[in-house]
Amino acid sequence: MADRLRWGIISTARIGIRRVIPALLRSRTGTAVAIASRDLARAREVAAKFQIPRAHGSYEALLADPDVDAVYNPLPNTLHPEWTIRAARAGKHVLCEKPLAIDARQAQTMVDACRAAGVLLQEAFMYRFHPQITELRRLVASGAVGVPWLARSAFTFAVGSDDDIRLNPALGGGGLLDVGCYCVSISRLLMGEPNAVTASGAFERGVDVRLAGLLTFAAGTALFDCGLRLPYRQFCEIVGAEGTITLPRPFQPEEDPAVLLVRRGGQDERVEIPGTNQYTLMLDHMGTCILQRRQPQFPPEDAVANLRVLDALQASARSGNPVGL
Repeated sequence: MADRLRWGIISTARIGIRRVIPALLRSRTGTAVAIASRDLARAREVAAKFQIPRAHGSYEALLADPDVDAVYNPLPNTLHPEWTIRAARAGKHVLCEKPLAIDARQAQTMVDACRAAGVLLQEAFMYRFHPQITELRRLVASGAVGVPWLARSAFTFAVGSDDDIRLNPALGGGGLLDVGCYCVSISRLLMGEPNAVTASGAFERGVDVRLAGLLTFAAGTALFDCGLRLPYRQFCEIVGAEGTITLPRPFQPEEDPAVLLVRRGGQDERVEIPGTNQYTLMLDHMGTCILQRRQPQFPPEDAVANLRVLDALQASARSGNPVGL
């Protein structure tokens, strides 16, 4: 393997073009060497825009490219398993968009396939690599606000078109899988694994467009809401016996300075974190793990655990009953 990880991009999906490829161009550990689309002209167009050396007219051709070490998979949710597993069997490491699959069972097959092939699988939850999340976890672990007993979060927006794939159940659409997964992830990051969930949702065309959930932990609770038919909102608050920590932009701070608002003992403290590109940090972490044979900070089994909670929330929202875990 070269001294920098050589990346291939599967598809010309919008998130790749807007977020991941620009971040990869700034990576210390990797470089983009190929991109594939089922429309070769489109692949060539994007390759030219980002000065990617090779364009392929099929995903199969990219996986057969001997100069590709790792692939980024931003395909629709229902296609994540097939192309992640095919990449693993081709000997490629995989960064797969979140959620890893549409349910925990599928995600586990992906983890098993990558382990059998000896390649690293990482879920593209970029927010976890931002220094504001590192600082949040440090503050909570240090007892800065006492023992945490409540986590609250939200991630909502309004889809721009009725043709948006996130409204398509056949492609694994729905607000819970698209943005609610962040709220569940950060709740678990701060509180551990829940033992039961309850959810209520509004559905359209077979997918949830608004959903509120409650996660019950051994020593606390998490509340969240998510949606595709709501105003743009994001926040996270952790409440302890002695204070609170609020992140106004926990998931998409862009490259602006991030802020943690800490309230304890009747005093307010504003902790500012310099702006950074969390996608580049995620890519560099994965590159370092592969090139230096290190263990990832977040193993792929965490993605399976997150989906178990998402599965339970989906079941609760549809049945109207609490679901144990």
